[in-house]
Amino acid sequence: MSDPGSFTFSYPVAAEDIDRLGHVNNVVYVKIIQDAAVKHWFHLAPPDVAHSVIWVCRRHELDYLKPAFLGEELNVRTWVGQPSGATWERFTELTRPADGAVVLKARTVWVLVDATSLRPKRVDAAVMAWFGGPGRTGAAAES
Repeated sequence: MSDPGSFTFSYPVAAEDIDRLGHVNNVVYVKIIQDAAVKHWFHLAPPDVAHSVIWVCRRHELDYLKPAFLGEELNVRTWVGQPSGATWERFTELTRPADGAVVLKARTVWVLVDATSLRPKRVDAAVMAWFGGPGRTGAAAES
């Protein structure tokens, strides 16, 4: 992966993801967003650092654009935006490769917490460096 600020993986829609309306349930999308953040963090951070902190979600903003259905494959792409103190915004986009449709766009705000003290911890230069530098944006992640 040439851009550490962006992380992508595939998500196969399974039967347990489907709600009574026949499409992926909104709670599943929140889980996918969380999984994307965790996978991205553990992909970039050295193991000793990765386990020394916890990222806690402070805010989710989701735009549901198209439904996804059983058996479809979704591409999940996530990248970080602007850090501020102990928080860092993150963006996630789910697309359906079969037709190129953007299924969901999300912005979340995560708080960096020390795993021992359980207190917020400032996002420092080392953490920013693992993600490709301070203040990544969606446009930068796409380049």
